[in-house]
Amino acid sequence: MMASTFESHDPRSGEVIGRYSDAEDATIDAACAAAAQVGDALASAAVRVALLRTAAERLRAAADELHAVCERETGLSRGRLEGELERTCVQLELFADVVADGSYVEAMIDTADPDAPVAPRPDIRRMLVPLGPVAVFGASNFPYAFSVAGGDTASALAAGCPVVVKGHPSHPGTSELVAAELYAAAEQTGLPAGTFGLVHGASSHVGERLVCAPEIEAVGFTGSIAGGRALYDIAATRPNPIPVYAEMGSVNPLIVTDGALRARPEQIAEGLVVSATGGTGQFCTKPGVVLLPAGDAGDAFVEDLVGRLAAVSAGPLLNERILRALRSALSELERDGDVRQLSRADVAGGDGGGYLQAPVAFEVQAAAVARRPELLEERFGPFVLLVRYGSEDEAASVLNALGGQLTATLHAQPDEVSALNRLVALMGRKAGRVIFDGFPTGVAVTHAMQHGGPYPSSSSPLHTSVGSTAIRRFLRPVAWQNAPAALLPEALRDENPLGIWRWVNGELSRDPLPTSDAARRTAS
Repeated sequence: MMASTFESHDPRSGEVIGRYSDAEDATIDAACAAAAQVGDALASAAVRVALLRTAAERLRAAADELHAVCERETGLSRGRLEGELERTCVQLELFADVVADGSYVEAMIDTADPDAPVAPRPDIRRMLVPLGPVAVFGASNFPYAFSVAGGDTASALAAGCPVVVKGHPSHPGTSELVAAELYAAAEQTGLPAGTFGLVHGASSHVGERLVCAPEIEAVGFTGSIAGGRALYDIAATRPNPIPVYAEMGSVNPLIVTDGALRARPEQIAEGLVVSATGGTGQFCTKPGVVLLPAGDAGDAFVEDLVGRLAAVSAGPLLNERILRALRSALSELERDGDVRQLSRADVAGGDGGGYLQAPVAFEVQAAAVARRPELLEERFGPFVLLVRYGSEDEAASVLNALGGQLTATLHAQPDEVSALNRLVALMGRKAGRVIFDGFPTGVAVTHAMQHGGPYPSSSSPLHTSVGSTAIRRFLRPVAWQNAPAALLPEALRDENPLGIWRWVNGELSRDPLPTSDAARRTAS
């Protein structure tokens, strides 16, 4: 059977700029088999550090070639792409630092204690080890930072897991160029070819085949609720189910109090427009639902905001499917008696047949949302729904109607803070990151970042897909009990040859085990 083909387009004009074929089953199977053959080649921390740093160096050196292709495939500006590529390289280097430090393995040692309460305690030593080959699904909206060399790939390689990426069909040319640099980085570091692999696929069959491959031990995904949930369900029905770490849908509610609205309306409006329309509204952290107080101050704010949105030029959506889905959703809202249209939903700009869309705003009362929570569904693109509330109880009812979120934001004045504990607690139950007097777009690549929340924002609220602790997704704990010293991993040996931080009998230490403890372990 011939492989299916698909086209890449310039979203600014709709022009076809490339033709590609879905990976055949044999190609997918071969990539997964090669990943399984990598074995201990990634066991060395020094090798993984070199791989990640080399990949970052090569991507920076290839920037001009990458941007030339990526700009045509995504319609994103050169400035945006330059910033995103640097973020991608910083992610790779962050994980190199994490691996070099070594503490990420969470080494724990409880030495033998014959006098322990209840019963004598054996020597038990525990640490995290790699899961195995990981399948990564590239995102449409971040062609660098959440795609072929993005955070999922970087954290999986850092953990010691080979990676097979399914590139997103919106930017296949970019995916191939980035993959070439990763292939070269692996070769330059002396790693086998199966360390990294790329397969193309516009059909769902490619993704299903990849997730079902018996060699794959975990999945990283960024995309829609429907796509992430489909992969999650497929993985759960395998003979050996595997985890799927999917970042999916989020409307990122933003709440403005009456005090904040009266004190700094222009500042809030300006920041909101930038946050809601950046990347043509295609950031996963776009504030898509904004809660505003009822009354004159709120009315004036809405009027100002609509004017500011009207001044923003139409921008390209990443592909025709996204444009069709948004237009369909806007058409439904236009016919909805509970919703008031504030700007023309059919406004598009530019010449030619591109996938262009101008910002759109609608308004609804909090009471209507409480009756019909479906009004709060994600609408991907430059869209914002303004929800007018008359009391804290009404604002809470809107939050309660929402599913899990990546973020929740609050704008309030200092003299209001003491009365907002209930609302902030509710925001913390609904979202993975709670933001004060700011805007949710712009996810910092740091150690403390949390990018993930309760379902449906992600499939596992226990983890993050951004920041150094994203590595935890692709590791599992193993305990060694009464193991001979020569058979212990270096991270768990008495002398601590790696010099890493470890929990020893409940206390954090980088020191070798005291001679008495080492002798006690040997005696046990």
